[in-house]
Amino acid sequence: MRAYELMVIIDGALDDGAVDATVARITEQIMVKASEIKTTDRWGRRRFAYEIDHKHEGAYVVFEVLAEAGALDDLERQLRLADDIVRHKLIRLPDREAARRGLLGEPAPAAAG
Repeated sequence: MRAYELMVIIDGALDDGAVDATVARITEQIMVKASEIKTTDRWGRRRFAYEIDHKHEGAYVVFEVLAEAGALDDLERQLRLADDIVRHKLIRLPDREAARRGLLGEPAPAAAG
């Protein structure tokens, strides 16, 4: 399993109920791929530094996920196509950072060189 961080910016024009439904949909899509969500951190609504697609604010949500390599490819495609998602970013966390956050066991020590 690999550790990933997924940040999603949901359209700020949506009400809180629609934002909750979007987060639930993303959570379900992650779980379908036999992945495990370790944390879901809702940052709330924030104003953008610059206009994105004629929008000025969005609801930020950060997921920490454990998944197999390639398991989240379909999720990324769905997020790109979703109208209620302004932006998203999926990154693989380095093993050392994932271990620091408690997502993975301790990494093997670096070889002395």
